[in-house]
Amino acid sequence: MKQLKYISTMLVAGVLVTTLGCASTSNKSEGATTSSKESAGEYIDDTVITAKVKAAVLNESTLKSAEINVETFKGVVQLSGFVNSEADIKKAVEVAKGVKGVTSVKNDMHLKIK
Repeated sequence: MKQLKYISTMLVAGVLVTTLGCASTSNKSEGATTSSKESAGEYIDDTVITAKVKAAVLNESTLKSAEINVETFKGVVQLSGFVNSEADIKKAVEVAKGVKGVTSVKNDMHLKIK
């Protein structure tokens, strides 16, 4: 049983290393003349930034973080989702800007219609 657990762990680790080692994301839209690619290291950095921003939003008691989505590309954080007030939008942007590694914040949050 212990050996099966070890083999499973090694298999998952191998898949992760292979996947992340070859990771490259392309941001080339149709008709665009340039493309931007993100290396595996940049991808991991963006993943860490996303996690830190989500944690910071979650720790902010005035925000309902489950309704705020966070995506990161090359240090630029995009916030989307629905919030209750303009104050919530401003607070979420402020919290995201305070996270180390964030170069800028794009706000795509919308107010809920009551």
